[in-house]
Amino acid sequence: YLGVMPAYSAADDALTTKLVTFYEHLKDSSVPSHQATVLLFDPSNGTLKAVLDGSVITAKRTAAVSAIATKLLMPAFAEVLCILGAGVQAYSHYDIFTELFTFKEVRIWNRTKERAVKFASCVSGPVRVCSSAQEAVTGADVIVTVTMATAPILFGDWVKPGAHINAVGASRPDWRELDDELMKNSVLFVDSREAALTESGDVILSGAEIFAELGEVLKGTKPALPEKTTVFKSLGMAVEDTVAAKFVYDAWSAGN
Repeated sequence: YLGVMPAYSAADDALTTKLVTFYEHLKDSSVPSHQATVLLFDPSNGTLKAVLDGSVITAKRTAAVSAIATKLLMPAFAEVLCILGAGVQAYSHYDIFTELFTFKEVRIWNRTKERAVKFASCVSGPVRVCSSAQEAVTGADVIVTVTMATAPILFGDWVKPGAHINAVGASRPDWRELDDELMKNSVLFVDSREAALTESGDVILSGAEIFAELGEVLKGTKPALPEKTTVFKSLGMAVEDTVAAKFVYDAWSAGN
């Protein structure tokens, strides 16, 4: 799969496109499933200004958006963070979530336990490796799903009422991470309605109603409802890459 994600931001005076490849490496898990490159252009004349590591930018900006959603939607006294998955996005989410929020416990589960153990040994703080997804999820206040699952691995009857879920995996219309019960009994937020209704199997196949885009909450036109059980379905938007790439380029230029 080869994706092309062009975007222009007048506010940031930035024009980019991201090229991202997606391959399921069933035999060689040492190669990342997603690899990406961001091209940054001068909006005034189309000149190529920089070629940036899109894999790093994707990991960082995706986790940053999840963190924004979590800040707005998580319960008032969130103590337990649960991460399902142990790939690149698990690391980037762990880094920003432990930097911005104070959790008393962090749990991780991965289909291959060895990768979860490796994750726990590599990150900066204590992480409890769980033997099942249900064990990891039970009682968690904030849940992050960053898996390669094509069928649900998170079920509504496991989830603590009032918890917040960031659903980051399952980015194709026939893939799922969350079951129907969780999707239909939570308040659903998305980054883009248009994308969610064409790309997200969790949204399309469950028939769940979208309450708001995250941008509407940030602008104050829709409430956050942190007292409810909430799901933020993240698919990623090209403009996030644009803003991030311009930020990196400006920081590099200033240092140069």
